[in-house]
Amino acid sequence: MKTSTLVAVALMILAAAQTYVTKSSPEPREGTPPVFYRDVLPILQQHCQSCHRTGQIAPMPLVTYDDVRSRANEIAFAVSKRKMPPWFADPRFGHFSNDPSLTQDEIQRIVAWAGADAPAGNLKDAPPPRDWVQGWNISQPDVIVKMPRPVALPAQGDVEYTYEIVPTGFAEDKWVQMSEIRPSARENVHHAVVYIRPPDSKWLRHAPLGTPFTASDMTDEDSHRGAHWTDSDILLVYAPGSSPDLWPAGMAKFVPAGSDLVFQLHYTTHGHAKTDQTSMGIVFAKKPPAQRVITLQLTNDHFLIPPGVDDYRVEAHGTLPNDATLLSFFPHMHLRGKQFDFNIVGANGRIETLLRVNYDFYWQVSYRLAEPRMLKAGTMLQAVALYDNSRNNPHDPDPDASVRWGDQTYDEMMVGFFDVAVRADVDKWKYFIRSDEPAEKP
Repeated sequence: MKTSTLVAVALMILAAAQTYVTKSSPEPREGTPPVFYRDVLPILQQHCQSCHRTGQIAPMPLVTYDDVRSRANEIAFAVSKRKMPPWFADPRFGHFSNDPSLTQDEIQRIVAWAGADAPAGNLKDAPPPRDWVQGWNISQPDVIVKMPRPVALPAQGDVEYTYEIVPTGFAEDKWVQMSEIRPSARENVHHAVVYIRPPDSKWLRHAPLGTPFTASDMTDEDSHRGAHWTDSDILLVYAPGSSPDLWPAGMAKFVPAGSDLVFQLHYTTHGHAKTDQTSMGIVFAKKPPAQRVITLQLTNDHFLIPPGVDDYRVEAHGTLPNDATLLSFFPHMHLRGKQFDFNIVGANGRIETLLRVNYDFYWQVSYRLAEPRMLKAGTMLQAVALYDNSRNNPHDPDPDASVRWGDQTYDEMMVGFFDVAVRADVDKWKYFIRSDEPAEKP
């Protein structure tokens, strides 16, 4: 979420919370109120501190008693209304390993603690501090790949999609177990994608290395087109609220020796000139895995959302060319996004919903299946997006406008990213060769 938006949300929560706890707090169980060190701190460590610590996305840390005590009422209000931790998956569909939601017992514990005037308890009862890596939500990176030159961002106006190509210098093939993207101007980064460009790829071969550029900077037709479209494999997608990649043992993403990483960034402006120099942390697998993770997507870029419509449907679908293990989802829309479904369509037309997201543009969360799902070749996956282009949508920049696909936030997008695991010797090209097709790279 943009920092300014987070602060605004925090202030609204604080205002609404002023009288909430005293009116709504349940009586402490068995006459003994919960205390911070024994009862509340473990919840914060498990569910909140990944964002609420110094240097992370949240506007304030929730690490020490002093951090939390002054915000007890607003925290109680936010968790009781399930506004925090942010999670937008409809609980009727699917189970996800990265679900940070609190149990009802944890919510009641926090509310009762705040209602009892937030007692500290005994410091000796505190759990050990979480062993966070400074600046990261993954293990200490083996390699940090940083854009060589910062991008200058204007105070106002649109910013064209910006690219920066960074040679990895990898002398041997690498398997990536964990990765995380860290913008330096987080509030200005609408989203970022890091692509893998193998040494034999022709994509953007005439583009400069180590310096920012846009499609408008490209004078040759191939590079201009390449700055708008690619089928290169994705290492990681970042948006406000999204999680780093943490692949299970035996699974990893593959970066061939001599590859470049291509940073694609969509920037927005917020009234102040800034610079951004995005970095990516990478942790390598200890040994070659049995399965390779590849990122696929369902996209529909041919739609027209009429003005005033509050439930406009856009669909994309496709069949898997070969067997795969389904791991996770990442839906992407803009300010009119309302709901996003990932479905399996059976041979009889029966719909099985794997994930339904009540979409929030400011918290674009990834969803990792608690139990990976084996899918056979020929399985049809469907993505369905609903848009609210009406005055009922407080984020709609212009409910009187017809809306098409476009790069800027006042335009719209419809992309359903999903990660699958395949055999380690199968790359993205091979995966899309069906058994009845010749085995050669197109």
